[in-house]
Amino acid sequence: MVKRLRLLVLVAVAAVGLSVYADSAKDAFDQGVRAERRGSFDDAFTSYKQAYTLAPKNAKYITAYTRTRSNASTQHIHAGQVLLNTGALPEALAEFQRAAEIDSSNFLAQQEVRRTADMIRRQERQRSMPKVEAAPLKLPEEVGQSLELQPLSNAALSLRMTADSDVVYRTICKLAGINVLTDPDYKPQKITIDLTDVTLREALDMVRLESKTFWRPVTPKTIIVASDSPAKRKELEQNVMQTFYLRNITTPNELQEAASLVRQILDVNRVQLLQAQDALVLRGTKDQMLLAEKLLSDFDKPKSEVMIDIAVMEVSRDKIRTLGTTVPTTANIGVLSSIASGIASGGSGFQLGNFVISVPGGSFTALASDSNTKILQNPEIRALSDEKATLRIGDRVPIATGSFSPGIGGGSVSPLISTQFQYLDVGVNVDITPHIHSEREVTLKMVLEISSVTGTQNIGGITQPIIGQRRIEHVARLADGDVNLLGGILEDSDTQSLSGYPWVSKIPILRYLFAQDNRERRETEIVFAITPHIVRAQEITDENLRAIEVGTGNAIELRRRSPAAATSPSEHPAEPAKPEPPAQKVAPPRVPSPAR
Repeated sequence: MVKRLRLLVLVAVAAVGLSVYADSAKDAFDQGVRAERRGSFDDAFTSYKQAYTLAPKNAKYITAYTRTRSNASTQHIHAGQVLLNTGALPEALAEFQRAAEIDSSNFLAQQEVRRTADMIRRQERQRSMPKVEAAPLKLPEEVGQSLELQPLSNAALSLRMTADSDVVYRTICKLAGINVLTDPDYKPQKITIDLTDVTLREALDMVRLESKTFWRPVTPKTIIVASDSPAKRKELEQNVMQTFYLRNITTPNELQEAASLVRQILDVNRVQLLQAQDALVLRGTKDQMLLAEKLLSDFDKPKSEVMIDIAVMEVSRDKIRTLGTTVPTTANIGVLSSIASGIASGGSGFQLGNFVISVPGGSFTALASDSNTKILQNPEIRALSDEKATLRIGDRVPIATGSFSPGIGGGSVSPLISTQFQYLDVGVNVDITPHIHSEREVTLKMVLEISSVTGTQNIGGITQPIIGQRRIEHVARLADGDVNLLGGILEDSDTQSLSGYPWVSKIPILRYLFAQDNRERRETEIVFAITPHIVRAQEITDENLRAIEVGTGNAIELRRRSPAAATSPSEHPAEPAKPEPPAQKVAPPRVPSPAR
C-alpha cells in the first residue's frame, strides 16, 4: 500500500512538473511574439530560443526560432555595416561577431568578421610601423633553385660616362663584384648615362632601357646581356613551372575561363588544364608565375549567394444575392381518352374537357452569401549569383497530344492515332535568376505565375483541361533586405441576371413575386512580396584592388627593390628626426644597421 502511494505521488509530481515546463515554454513563446511585434528581433530570438529549448519537438516553436534567428542575425549585420561606414571598427566587429554567434550558418556575418578584423589589424600595423614605401609583391616559395644576384655590396652608385653599352655594363657590375657575359649576336652601341645615388638593380635597369637590351642572372655572381627581342628572351630567359589549384570552380567552363584569362593577360602560352582536380599547370618566367598567382587569386572567389523570401497571398471575396420567385414558364397540354380521364383527374394540373394542362410549381427564394478566402504561401529560395532557381508548388496536370485523322467512309475509328502526354505545372510557379552586385544590391529576373484548372474541353474526342493563368515577368534591382511588392493582379467580376415574366418583372414591387433577381460579385487579388537577403557577398580586399607594374607591352617584368633601398638611413634614422635637412651622404658603401 505504501509503495503504491509513493508511486502515485511521483506520478503527480511528474505531471505537475511537465505542466509547469509546458507553461514556461508557452510563456517564453508569448514573450517572443510580443518582442517580434515591437521589431526587437534580438529579444524575440532569445525568447523563441528558450521556448525551443524547453519544447524542442513543438513545430510552432521550431519555426519561430529558425525565422527570428535569421532576422536577428541580419539586423546585427546591418547595424555593423552602418558602424563600419562611420569608421567605428571595434563596434562594427562586435555587431558582426554577435550576428555570427546568433546564426553560425550566416556566411555574410563570418565574412564581415574577417574583413573588419583585417581592417583593424591593418590600422594597428600602420600605427606601430614607421611610414615607408609600399611593400613589394609578396613572393611565394620558389619552385626549384631560382637564381638571385648576390653582389658584394648594396651601396649606392654614382656614375657618369659615355661608352659602348657592354663597357657600361661591365663598369657598373665591377663596382658590385658581378661578372658580365654578352650574347655572341649582341652588337654594342655607344650610350651616355648619368647616374646619381642609385642601387645596382636600378643602374642595370637604366642601362637596359637606354641600350634596348635585357639581362638575366646566370649565376649568383654573373649576368648575361643580350638584345631585347622576343626570340632572344625565349632563348635566354629562365622558365619555371607551377600548378595552381582553384577552390571555387563549379563547371568546366569556369576552368577554361581561368586558362583564357592567364593566356590573354600574361601571354602564358603553355597552359594545361586538370579538370579532375580543378587545377592549372603553367610554364613561363618567374615574373609570369608571380602575376598568375595574383590573377588567379583574384579570379578564384566564391560565388555570391542570396536568400530570397517569397510571400504569395491570394485574397478572394464572393458576394451572392438571390431574391424573388421562380415562376413556371412552361405548360404541357394533352388529350385524354375516356379510360384515362378518371386517372388524370386525380393528377397534378387541371382538366378542361378532354384536355389536361400540366403546370410546374414555383418557389420563392431569399438567399445572401458573403465568403472571404485568403491563401498565403511563404517559401524561401537560396540561390547563387547568375544561377536560376525554380520553385514549384502545386500539381502536374497531364495534357494529351498526338495525331488526328478522320474516320473511313464517314465513320469514326479512334481519332487519336498516336498519343503522348505532357505534364504542365499548375499552382505557384516561380523562376528567379539573381545577380548580386558589389554594392550589396541584387538584380532579380523573375517569372511569377499562379495557375489552376478552371474547366475541361473536348478536343477531337479527348477531354482536355482548361488552365487559368496569371503571370508576371519582371526585372528589379533591390538593396539587401528591400521588399518588392508585385500586386495589382486584380480580377473583379460583377454579374446580374433577372428571370421571370416579361413586363411584370419590371414592376418595382411585383417583380419579386413574378421574377427572380440574381446578383454575384467576385473579387480576386494576388500579391507577391519578394525580399532578397544576401548570404555571401563578393569579397574584395585591398590586395585585389592593388595595381602592379608588369613591364612593357613586349615583355612581362616585375620591378624589384634592392635591399639598400629599404634600409636607407634617411628612412630609418638612428637618432630622432631633426628639423634640419639631413647631412651629406658618405661616399663609402653603406651597410645596413644590425639594430633595425
